[in-house]
Amino acid sequence: MVSIFLPSLMIFGSLSLSGCGSQPAVQQEAPIVQPMATEPETQPDLAPIEDQPGDEISDVIAPNYPERYVVVKGDTLWDISKRFLNDPWLWPSVWHINPAIRNPHLIYPGDVIVMYVVDGKPYITLDGQAGMEPQGVVSAGGQTAPTIEVKPGLKVVKLSPSSRVSGIEKAISTIPMSAIRPFLDRPRVVTEDMLEDAPYIVSSYEEHLISSTGNRIYARNLTDPINTYNIVRPGKEYIDPESGDVLGYEAIYLADARLVEAGKDEDDPSTLTVTKALREVLNNDVLIPYEQRDQMFQFTPRSPETEVKGQIMDVFNGVSQIGQYMVVVLNRGEDDGLAPGHVLAVMRKGAEVYDSKHFFFSSVELPDERAGIMMVFKTYKNLSYALIMEANRAMHVNDRFENP
Repeated sequence: MVSIFLPSLMIFGSLSLSGCGSQPAVQQEAPIVQPMATEPETQPDLAPIEDQPGDEISDVIAPNYPERYVVVKGDTLWDISKRFLNDPWLWPSVWHINPAIRNPHLIYPGDVIVMYVVDGKPYITLDGQAGMEPQGVVSAGGQTAPTIEVKPGLKVVKLSPSSRVSGIEKAISTIPMSAIRPFLDRPRVVTEDMLEDAPYIVSSYEEHLISSTGNRIYARNLTDPINTYNIVRPGKEYIDPESGDVLGYEAIYLADARLVEAGKDEDDPSTLTVTKALREVLNNDVLIPYEQRDQMFQFTPRSPETEVKGQIMDVFNGVSQIGQYMVVVLNRGEDDGLAPGHVLAVMRKGAEVYDSKHFFFSSVELPDERAGIMMVFKTYKNLSYALIMEANRAMHVNDRFENP
């Protein structure tokens, strides 16, 4: 098994596993920004390479990987990882950063990424002052650690600590944010309990049938009034294909509303103003509190810490086949051990064929085949949203998933 030992590495960040970018040499007249001390954020337990599948270095390192790669605007961490590794979610186990620099967990356009092989183990870091040298590289003090084995075509550099100027470029994201942003900042799932207790619209100003931006509306059942609400309409049911239980309902986002005046009690109508409407607002539409969740815009790609198996319940946009960068709904959630950043393999059920040589042409079920890879980006109690990152073949609702 391929293994890696990181004696001095502290992995930072709950969003990305990248390192801060290298910057060109600073002229003496330019202001120097001293490294900022940052509090380490909680980091998920990351399995070392020796706990990952594959017995040889070739099982981990991608064929024809680049000697060095310059990060460009529009790159994602997943894409960069795929250039160096067969399995991009192994990046946390081989990424080495310098914890003394500012924002060591971020990668910026212009950074140069290089890979070494140290004692048969992959070692990826940044080229230049922002990187962290592998064990065995000659240190700035002249002391030499044990010799390392470097794969042909990869260079060894001597690194030394120094101050650096922070770039103004925006750090790259882990996955394409445009594909999931609507699911991060708007409610998309409501439970049956939420619907039963939720405030609802009883009328609009002058009893208009449809309300839109700027209109005044009236709602009942505001037991604990707050300042802002999302207006939603219950959509399709999310039914667990295994148990048949209703896990939740799609929340069709309609508008935002602001409380103007609360009623004297929950039965007394409260007055609100529609501040932004994407669709028409009707009587009986539901108000739910503005979703105050810790939104993640970077992720730590990794395999779940426990075994997780389930099925795809739904796919957005009403398509029959599921492909890359589509959002799917899973019948497993926080109670099952899933968290944002968890990577799962989608498995297509093997076809049923007939054995013509067997008596009475008996049927044979072929093995399940991996159809793609997805990453969880938002979780609820009993279900989750995931983004399809790689699609080897068409996938469908009810296809099953498991640890990669």
